[in-house]
Amino acid sequence: MTSRIEQIIDDLELYIENCKFKPFSTDMIIVNKTEIDEMIRDLRMTTPEEIKRYQKIISNKEAILNDAREKAQALLNNAEVQTNELISEHQIMQQAYAQANEIVELATQQAQDILDRATMEANGMRTSVMQYSDRMLANLETIIKQSIEFATKDYNKLVGDLQEIDSVVTANRADLVPAEIMEDSEETSADMQSPSVL
Repeated sequence: MTSRIEQIIDDLELYIENCKFKPFSTDMIIVNKTEIDEMIRDLRMTTPEEIKRYQKIISNKEAILNDAREKAQALLNNAEVQTNELISEHQIMQQAYAQANEIVELATQQAQDILDRATMEANGMRTSVMQYSDRMLANLETIIKQSIEFATKDYNKLVGDLQEIDSVVTANRADLVPAEIMEDSEETSADMQSPSVL
């Protein structure tokens, strides 16, 4: 059965695959921030529910152990009943003691085996749940880091483009206006921007 976390991560991966590439780029894509935020918020809200579900599975360990204890006690009770019946027969008292001890020993061993198996199964289940949760969180961490990296690249490229345009505008102004007029114009502009003192 696919979990809700897996479904959201699949949706994220599908969404990223279907995003258009940024013009002139083969590794940067254009994403809709609102949709990504909504998917991440949905994942954040789903994660505690999934963890509770796995905690419930782990809590079944107690039920397994209790069932094992009950079976062990039933075996011990049965052994005790058989022991009492054998002891009541005086002719086979020695044989009764021997058989009773064997039954008790066997019952104790079976009870211990049941408890050991139940403990191992519960621990294995707990380990599987923890590994699964770690894999899901690692996938989410990778997606978030990639999103941050793409956003940083886009921002840095935008700043670089604006700086380049600024340099071109400054050079074009210098070509159009003689240096003396440019200096006078800049001084006049600076005077106009200075606050007047009363």
